[in-house]
Amino acid sequence: MHDVRTVRTPSLLWLAAASLTGTAIEFYDFYVYGTAAALVLGPLFFPTVSPVAGTLAAFGTFAVGFVARPLGSALFGHIGDRRGRRPVLVASLLLTGTATVAVGCVPTYDTIGVAAPVLLLVLRFLQGLGLGGEWGGAVLLATEHAPPGRRVLWSSFPQIGPPLGFLLANSVVLGLSATLSDAQFASWGWRVPFWGAGVLAAAGLWLRSSLTESPRFLEIDDHARVPLAEVVRGHWRLVLLTAGALAVGYAVFYTVTTWSLAYATERLGVSRPVMLTCVMATVVVTGALTPLPALLGDRYGRRPLCLAGCAGVVLWTFPMIALFATGEPLLMFLGFLGAMLALLMMFAVIAAYLPELYEPRLRCTGAAVGYNLGGVLGGALTPIVATTLAAHGGRVPWGVGAYLTAMALLSLGCFALLPETRPAAAAVPEATPSTG
Repeated sequence: MHDVRTVRTPSLLWLAAASLTGTAIEFYDFYVYGTAAALVLGPLFFPTVSPVAGTLAAFGTFAVGFVARPLGSALFGHIGDRRGRRPVLVASLLLTGTATVAVGCVPTYDTIGVAAPVLLLVLRFLQGLGLGGEWGGAVLLATEHAPPGRRVLWSSFPQIGPPLGFLLANSVVLGLSATLSDAQFASWGWRVPFWGAGVLAAAGLWLRSSLTESPRFLEIDDHARVPLAEVVRGHWRLVLLTAGALAVGYAVFYTVTTWSLAYATERLGVSRPVMLTCVMATVVVTGALTPLPALLGDRYGRRPLCLAGCAGVVLWTFPMIALFATGEPLLMFLGFLGAMLALLMMFAVIAAYLPELYEPRLRCTGAAVGYNLGGVLGGALTPIVATTLAAHGGRVPWGVGAYLTAMALLSLGCFALLPETRPAAAAVPEATPSTG
């Protein structure tokens, strides 16, 4: 067994800042693709089909990133459970950053034909592979360094990274949209955010180079030989429940931040800058409020907040759709904000909740695979399903509201079947085996 007394415990503030910055950079890479898919990739890489079919095809390449994420979780989870959490953070950031820069260099269909969407598909897969390892490593370093009574609070800082990454990605796109003509943006402007990922990745690698390994990992003297095999064999039910529980979070987030951009600009006549501003304002507010429900999670437990968040989505989905369909910026913002605040109740505590469901020797793989399978179920399909449902309806896409409500009910049921993990509610919180 490793001697944990020799481990230097880093400043929790520095650790939180490094985790937050890293997740922000990696999710910037992931989100900038989603924004481009909603706005320009269809005509540039799938010009031989109708506009709706082109958007669906672009969202199809978007979905490939989500399919790759569970595979990345298995790959990097193996490293995290066998070699440590810290190597995962470096390798995943390097892979995602390189793939994102390469997307900005891919010639369009008019230049190289069918090879263009094929290259796009491969690079999106590599993006997803890298991001699949990022979340598990980042939240485990924060969670396993934090004191038991403040795990949710400190693990919520990496959860602020995705909203910051989204804000950064869309700020760049909004700035380009405001300064370039539509022809310039479609010709070369859309590539700039992808090229910028290289600079961000270099900065993130420098920042993470000073992090030390998790003391909880160094205490483990019985590392799993094949973590994924043990997770599948002994905890498959827990993986499926967590995937189903998280599906609504992805569904709501990508409805608001990705599908709505395409629908509003194509069907409601809302300009690209107005839509980006509405969505960005929503993400700014929810990102800033993340620590508040995290404090509640430390005090009252993880599961009650997750149940409350799912119930909030059920109650607010149809009002959100009605407000969105007006095309009025303030009403759209209010609709989006209500849904995202409901989502925040779950999002703020999940980084502590999922790892606590698994024993330490398997949690890098188990938590990350469950988290990213939820992305396949809720994130990969949502823009495609929502676009299909909206194409067969009127101005108000009620079918999208029904789909989100169904996802929220699914997640509500899954959370109801999961146990509470708050230390005061568990007999031996760090040693209790996973619920299989």
